[in-house]
Amino acid sequence: MALRINGSRAARRGDIRFAHPGAFWAGVTAVTAGVLLHLPMFFGAKEEHYQLRGMTVDTPMLIGMALIILGIAATVYGVVPRLSEVSRGSVSRIRVRAMDDAPIRPAHVGLLLVMAAAITIDVMKPTTLAFVAPGMAKEYGLRSPLNPTASLPVAWLPLAGISGTVVGSFLWGWLGDRIGRRASILLAGVIFIGTAICGSMPNPYWNFVMCFIMGLGVGGMLPITFALMAEAIPARHRGWLMVLIGGDVAGAYIITSWLASTIGAPGEFGWRVLWLLGLPTGVLLILLNRWIPESPRFLLANGRDEEAGEIMQRYGAVVVRDPSSDLQVEERVRSRFLQLLTGPFAGLSLVVLFLGIGIGMVQFGFQQWIPSNLQKLGFKEVDASRILRDSALIGFPLNFPIACLYGIWSSKKTIILMSALTSAALFGFVIAGNDVATNRVLLYGLLVVPIWGISSLTAVAVAYASEVYPTRIRSRGTGLAAGATKFGGVLILAIVVAKVAIPSISRTALFGAIPLVLAIVAVMAFGVETRQKRLERITAEELQGAISA
Repeated sequence: MALRINGSRAARRGDIRFAHPGAFWAGVTAVTAGVLLHLPMFFGAKEEHYQLRGMTVDTPMLIGMALIILGIAATVYGVVPRLSEVSRGSVSRIRVRAMDDAPIRPAHVGLLLVMAAAITIDVMKPTTLAFVAPGMAKEYGLRSPLNPTASLPVAWLPLAGISGTVVGSFLWGWLGDRIGRRASILLAGVIFIGTAICGSMPNPYWNFVMCFIMGLGVGGMLPITFALMAEAIPARHRGWLMVLIGGDVAGAYIITSWLASTIGAPGEFGWRVLWLLGLPTGVLLILLNRWIPESPRFLLANGRDEEAGEIMQRYGAVVVRDPSSDLQVEERVRSRFLQLLTGPFAGLSLVVLFLGIGIGMVQFGFQQWIPSNLQKLGFKEVDASRILRDSALIGFPLNFPIACLYGIWSSKKTIILMSALTSAALFGFVIAGNDVATNRVLLYGLLVVPIWGISSLTAVAVAYASEVYPTRIRSRGTGLAAGATKFGGVLILAIVVAKVAIPSISRTALFGAIPLVLAIVAVMAFGVETRQKRLERITAEELQGAISA
């Protein structure tokens, strides 16, 4: 039986709606104004080369902080649906297969472009940590590879940021399954705007606090965007498109390293401007909200058939009712974090955890200290940033064949291949040690894989998590993947802060290679193939396999 879709105003304008639109836009305006009130102190320090150490927080900044807090509260009220709309019923009997069979339409293209922008903006935040650390350590006199005798380690900055992303990954995973994918993405975007004031903080401890809050938003954006894409893109295109869009993680690294070597370099605006860029990038994401739909599968899982029908019509899906066995199996899944760690999902979660921890160890251990380590080995700061930018540029085109391998060849085998290549390059750094700096060809050859490879592996890991978990816990599952990635960063940064290990190239490479090898073993033992399968079919096979066992 076909589902009737009325000609409502919301449908005619593309289902772009907020629970309280006035509150949302007032909140965004207040947060933006609050950040702008912090800029006079920054630009007023031009004669001091934009160094704010020791300056006093003035009245406009205090007013700005208050506006940011009030603005975030208003945006939460503006986007969170009414309690009666969060769950109107059980899993709908609308057939979702039609959406999987739909052709790629302009609405899909718009969604993919906006999600690519969201992922780029999101990944730029933690990537920035590696490039602000040397400048921050120099301005505040913090302990770093270039200043090993100072008392307060600069590693507290990335540790605070990555700890925030761990919390944010699980918090936003819960929110995405509770209030919706779209609302969660927009809330993260508003936090990006507010935490731009990290670039105007005159005290290192305020930087640590703001960096933690920034992490809350960063941790939530990536898993929610992948959950939304998985639920809106037709099955035959889902895998390769998600990995291709997720591969823009490398694009974020290219942009950040370019900004660090130009406007963020000493003699220009300095390291602080890299944080202040959160204002225009966050505003851009909010302005693109018109092209961010709510997930139809989320709406169906909460009995909101009419809203789902409006969105599915927009994406060229023929909406019919069909009490299929796949949907009946899906109903057995409870919306709880515990579901991730029990039954047929326990082995898959082990895969996700090992992959995430390995990725985090590389991204926030190896990559985090590469700029400082290269400077320690004799490279100038600008040269170090340029080397990393060039390495990312060399590897960026390789995202296309990886996307094709994942979507056309095998999702499971692609994970194994990427993990093996990245591990091999890391072991190359372990063997070469600091001598790698004497051979530019070897340095570039080995750097390309951890910088490009870990970006592609991040996309592959989160894409895989968005496919193997059912709708009711999909955001939690992608949150687990993102949280594991950031937890790997917490581990390596905590080791650095505790001075258990010197953050040398070979040590950080070894710490990243070990969990990736374990991930290969876990994928071989527990991994499932997701290539071109409907999401409901993947879940049904997993649950039916558990029953048979």
